[in-house]
Amino acid sequence: MRKILTLVLVLLAMPASAISDYDREKRWADQILPALMIGEAVWLKQANGHTFLTLYTEAEKPRGALIVAHGRGWSPDYELYGMLRTRLSEQGYTTLAIQLPVLGGGAKIGDYIPTYPDAQERFELAAEYLAGKGYRNIGIVSHSLGATMANHYLINVKETPVKAWAFVGIINGLEEMFRIKIPVLDVYGTKDWEITQVGAYERKKQIDKVPGSEQVVVPDALHFFEEREDDLVQVLIQFMDRVFHDGEPATATTR
Repeated sequence: MRKILTLVLVLLAMPASAISDYDREKRWADQILPALMIGEAVWLKQANGHTFLTLYTEAEKPRGALIVAHGRGWSPDYELYGMLRTRLSEQGYTTLAIQLPVLGGGAKIGDYIPTYPDAQERFELAAEYLAGKGYRNIGIVSHSLGATMANHYLINVKETPVKAWAFVGIINGLEEMFRIKIPVLDVYGTKDWEITQVGAYERKKQIDKVPGSEQVVVPDALHFFEEREDDLVQVLIQFMDRVFHDGEPATATTR
């Protein structure tokens, strides 16, 4: 047991460049950028000098801004995430879809644990970027492993401009929710992965301790919400509007 604990501590202490697959990130970027039609590419720089891709999509009359975080091994524009970043902006929320750390294609969920500090820094930089744009109403919309990484960020960051967190199809249990003081939304489908459905009861007990939080189950939705995208977007918008605007969409620009 002591050897295992020591190994975990060593991995967590490793620099992000030693564990994140920057080449794979570049391949994702090389695939995304030539075909980018909506939004603009924004590169954010980490303390170690690495720059990671984000996709900034500004709403016409923004009433808030949302950091969109993808799942294991994907990119900020891959299918569900490309849909979310564009559809949420159409509904009045500027989005910043961020590239989270990725590993090789065969990496398992547990292999990603050493990348959590890297992901935390990326969330911090994304939140700072949106705050620098003048946004006061900032939230996170995160999916699958991206939700676990967002959980890590929110329980470890000392201060954050983020005021709401929505997680979709989370695959791990929630950690240290007593540290989270902002409203949270737990969304999953009745046909989601078993690990997500089984953990719903325990998650509900935890989020009930956070004022303004709720759990929503979308009928017939799969893990990536294929053919249930409209339902997912509606649930997310209703939650953000309730948190930021007392349930009513703002009639004027609210940064």
